[in-house]
Amino acid sequence: MNETAQSRHSIKPMLERLRFRRFSTVQLLVALVVLLISAPFVEELEGGHLILSVLFSLVLLAAVFAVADRKRTLAIAVVLAVPAITARWINQFRPDLVHPAVFLVCALLLLAFVIANLLRFTLRASVVTVEVLCASISAYLMLGLMWTVAYWLVDQMTPGGAFSFNTERGVHSMNGFTGFYFSFITLSTVGYGDITPVSRVARWLAAMEAITGLLYVAVLIARLVSLYSAAKSDDS
Repeated sequence: MNETAQSRHSIKPMLERLRFRRFSTVQLLVALVVLLISAPFVEELEGGHLILSVLFSLVLLAAVFAVADRKRTLAIAVVLAVPAITARWINQFRPDLVHPAVFLVCALLLLAFVIANLLRFTLRASVVTVEVLCASISAYLMLGLMWTVAYWLVDQMTPGGAFSFNTERGVHSMNGFTGFYFSFITLSTVGYGDITPVSRVARWLAAMEAITGLLYVAVLIARLVSLYSAAKSDDS
């Protein structure tokens, strides 16, 4: 009996370590960086949209596992991820069967759920670790990704009436890298003016994203500095 109890006690920490590595936010951050860096170059290739779909699906899967610290959270994330990824791939090969709005709405719900869990993890952390830093950066990047999907959805619902493209190139849609570009430019409150939100919903989304970007950086820095200062005072 004693040997059995000791073996169970020795196996439990090992399983916890494996679980921690499996549900790491580091992999999510790597997947996000790969998607954002490769998006403008991959899109120009033949079959580039297919590659972007693969990368985006990997990001969604990495996001599911990154926040799955509890069975309930994992179940909700899977329920949100399955229709999002399935609808995306059906639309990729048979756009006549599934409208892009189906995939976009499902993806919005999943991204919002993941961001909320990443923020909960960051704000509840007691010390600044690699996991906390990766979670906070991933949440910021996923905010830009969530608004990318939102802009794409608005553009799909009102084609040609939501955004004005003030460029010489033949860009007239918010899908692909154009949506990424406008979202992160707005999130960082830079705004070059080459893409202008025209409809009421598009303007509201742009304003909310700019406010969110400013508040996120301010709150995040304050939180991380307070955690670091508390850890330094405890050590001294």
